[in-house]
Amino acid sequence: MTDAVLSPRRSAPSNAGALIREWRERRRLSQLDLACEAGVSTRHLSFLETGRARPSRDMLLHLAEALKAPLRARNALLLAAGFAPAYAERSLEDPALSGVRRAIELVLKAHEPFPALVVDRGWRMLAANGALAPLLAGVADWLLQPPVNVLRLSLHPEGLGPRIANYGEWRAHILERLENQVEATADPELEALRTELAAYPTPQQDAGERPGGAEAELGGVAVPLRIRTEAYGVLAFFSTTTVFGTPLDITLAELALETFLPADARTGEVLRRLAGEPR
Repeated sequence: MTDAVLSPRRSAPSNAGALIREWRERRRLSQLDLACEAGVSTRHLSFLETGRARPSRDMLLHLAEALKAPLRARNALLLAAGFAPAYAERSLEDPALSGVRRAIELVLKAHEPFPALVVDRGWRMLAANGALAPLLAGVADWLLQPPVNVLRLSLHPEGLGPRIANYGEWRAHILERLENQVEATADPELEALRTELAAYPTPQQDAGERPGGAEAELGGVAVPLRIRTEAYGVLAFFSTTTVFGTPLDITLAELALETFLPADARTGEVLRRLAGEPR
């Protein structure tokens, strides 16, 4: 890994003090705000940011915690100060994460007949259950070649985009979510993905399309995903996101389980029928 990936911005400086300042400004905190949050003096914080004082390893981790910096950025901060990284980054196939893989498999299976998948920090799909495949009919083969980016898959003109009945609403939801992630993580890969998705053309929608019962059943509190299918009409879903609590591994910290639950009774019936379950 390189500083270009780990630092808050592509052009971010490589010394620890400047990185602290970058993250403080990203969090819209004054030196006084951060000093109070971290329990240090503003004078000492100023000296750290300007390089007049050299931070200890513990101080860097303490400030990173106060800044709510991602684990990946905390490692970058330590490296910039000449310290070894504090957090490992293993492949999901690493034997040390075998328990995590088993847990993921159990959760994915338990969500059937409803679609569920696991993504990494760049929204690359790492695993999915069997309920997802029927919804991908008609998607271009190249979009399904690993690594599959699920946001590209959902909005691309050769992906699910033309079949999403409420494309404008869903697109706005996706872009806002990406924007929030960029703000929180300063990840240039996510920033590039957001720029790409925002440039996709909006597909022509059927002028006669009208919202179904999903919005009413959700009470207007969540944006449903409404997908047109040839055999079953429009299926409506709402999504939930689950992450691992208090992770100490970067890979684990950046995993997310995305589940799609039926937003109306008819969608639930169709999914159970597809899975061969009793209603």
